[in-house]
Amino acid sequence: MPDIGYLNGHFSPLEEISISPDDRGFLFGDGVYEVIRAYHGVPAFWSEHFNRLIRSAKEIKIHFSIEPLQFLGLLLSGLRQSGYQEGKIYIQVTRGVAPREHAFPSNGAPTVFLAFRQMVALAVEVCQQGVSVITLPDTRWHRCDIKSLNLLPNVLAKQQAREAKAFEGIFLRDGQVTEGATSNIFAVKNGVLITPERNHLVLAGVTQQQVVILAQEKGWEVQFRPIRLSELLQSDEVFLVGTTIEVLPVIQVNGQPIQDGKPGPISIALQQSFSSYLAGLTLS
Repeated sequence: MPDIGYLNGHFSPLEEISISPDDRGFLFGDGVYEVIRAYHGVPAFWSEHFNRLIRSAKEIKIHFSIEPLQFLGLLLSGLRQSGYQEGKIYIQVTRGVAPREHAFPSNGAPTVFLAFRQMVALAVEVCQQGVSVITLPDTRWHRCDIKSLNLLPNVLAKQQAREAKAFEGIFLRDGQVTEGATSNIFAVKNGVLITPERNHLVLAGVTQQQVVILAQEKGWEVQFRPIRLSELLQSDEVFLVGTTIEVLPVIQVNGQPIQDGKPGPISIALQQSFSSYLAGLTLS
């Protein structure tokens, strides 16, 4: 099946897409993005991703006008053309093409780009056995609530984790956990789920919010509050959540096992609940 691209109103094979070297996304990282996962041809949580994309664009003053159903139509059209039932959709909106000057162009039009690729899920054994993570200083800017293209700290954190033979790098700011390089994080203690409070230092995760809903439906308490590293290490369970990883148990932090070093019952239950929810996903 072909990977499909969309650029400013036109679909084509992804390999034929050409973006100007004067695009401010390339020159400055002046843009925002989203990643949506499709299950059996249905873009999951598309409305939540759309709302976050619009918010991020508004926060950096990109005037990006598109209606929700128009956005959904682009997603479904791209999936149909690609033929992918299990897909990964990347959406990027930049301030557009202009000569390289820091100040905004006076009459620029945004660049809207989408890429439709086949989704390759994590191996089942990884999801069942859990993963290791490391912690590292959070050197990012103070507007992590915006899903910006400026991801160099995340890239370096992910690479550092890979070199340490870990799955993810977890950011720490002033001794407190914020989030992963590519994920949100939960800790569990005495049956209570804890995830860092949503503010300018943490991206409000779409998967994170759905997991909160599923946990509350099971009667578990969820707290949005700071988590110190010492508390994380003493948790009963730790797990990551994200669009491409769903719910992923953490069995080791900085080489130290979490409890017995195996996925815990709440993590496993939420994995199963999330999978069941997605299996029944429809557009209605």
